[in-house]
Amino acid sequence: MNDAPDTSFVPELDARQRAMLAEMGVRVWAPKTQAQALPSVTSSVAPPTAPAPAPIPAPAPVARPAVTHTPSPEPARQAAPASPVATLDWPALRGAVANCQACGLCQGRTNTVFGVGDEQADWMVVGEAPGENEDLQGEPFVGAAGQLLDNMLKAVGRSRTGTGAQGAFIANVLKCRPPANRNPQPDEVARCEPYLARQVALVKPKVIVAMGRFAVQALLKSVEPIGRLRGQVHHYEGVPVIVTYHPAYLLRTPTDKGKAWADLCLAMAQLQN
Repeated sequence: MNDAPDTSFVPELDARQRAMLAEMGVRVWAPKTQAQALPSVTSSVAPPTAPAPAPIPAPAPVARPAVTHTPSPEPARQAAPASPVATLDWPALRGAVANCQACGLCQGRTNTVFGVGDEQADWMVVGEAPGENEDLQGEPFVGAAGQLLDNMLKAVGRSRTGTGAQGAFIANVLKCRPPANRNPQPDEVARCEPYLARQVALVKPKVIVAMGRFAVQALLKSVEPIGRLRGQVHHYEGVPVIVTYHPAYLLRTPTDKGKAWADLCLAMAQLQN
């Protein structure tokens, strides 16, 4: 057996150096290099690159419920309370008119002018407003215009004092006289209209003869001239309405009396129908 130390692992020493060390009994150790320890590995294949991280998808938008503005419900509108006049009987209605202070006309009146005639007549005549004579006497259609109206009613077999088929109920839109006999103002008509409406409801006429512009406007809510509304059958609360000229106008324009007679004939025809 060869007892000489193995110096083959010291490749960097030459033969003479190894022999001298062996003679001296010195064992030389040198670590093998990494290149010696591992075989050289070469590859034409490029080392794999780490895959690019997959893109993180953007979060899907969160569906939000559509926001709509719902207005708060309006409180239920209550119907306007009926006028207390609409429940009055004849005596109470007369008292309400006599004590009315709904407009400024009450300050200058001598008397209120309620109406006159048969309270169950099938024929009702509606005029405009009291004049001086009406204010003094408290009765509608007196003086010259009243006499002409009485003659017109007589021509159709009626009168303010008659009853049943021979009677008529006569009233004005306004129950108080406007100063200096001026035209009625809209607010005065509006405040007085409930009284006229109640009179119509109590009389229950089969025909109404509206005499004059303001009577027509109050009943029909129309501003059309009388000449355009004549010759037609209108209605107020289901009651036929015939439009004609006011007796005071006929006194100033007697040539139109023939037209007024034709209007009275149309009113009579409504009763026959």
